[in-house]
Amino acid sequence: MAFLSSMNVVGSGLTAQQLRLDVISENITNQSTTRTEGGGPYRRKMVVLQSEGGQTPFQQVLAQARGERVQREGGVRVTEIAEDPSDFKLVYDPTNPDANEQGYVEMPNVDLVKEIADAMAASQAYSANVTAFNVLKQVASKGLEIGK
Repeated sequence: MAFLSSMNVVGSGLTAQQLRLDVISENITNQSTTRTEGGGPYRRKMVVLQSEGGQTPFQQVLAQARGERVQREGGVRVTEIAEDPSDFKLVYDPTNPDANEQGYVEMPNVDLVKEIADAMAASQAYSANVTAFNVLKQVASKGLEIGK
């Protein structure tokens, strides 16, 4: 059913954006963490998203002609939570127990402005998915009213 696959697409978007917001929250929380279990300061994390399923109409016709399964659903999935390879920030603080011989402390590579911008984008995407879900609910409701 196309209606249910649309719900699955919207649901995958909601799930992906919620995870993205969770990772951003973790980054902001750890922006001052200079010591982790793995050693060294906290390293910023990023969510990597990939489109899932969903074929173009041409790909659907080609798959059908080959006798293969036609994928009608789409959506998004999280492929990994990657670490940002950018350099750590150096801050001069010789009184910090994590300071090196020169008195510099390696601080996490978390930039608050970047995190807030990412959070705003994820929040807008989440909101767009909620709007799409509400439209689908209205369509389903109107469809059920037709039978009355």
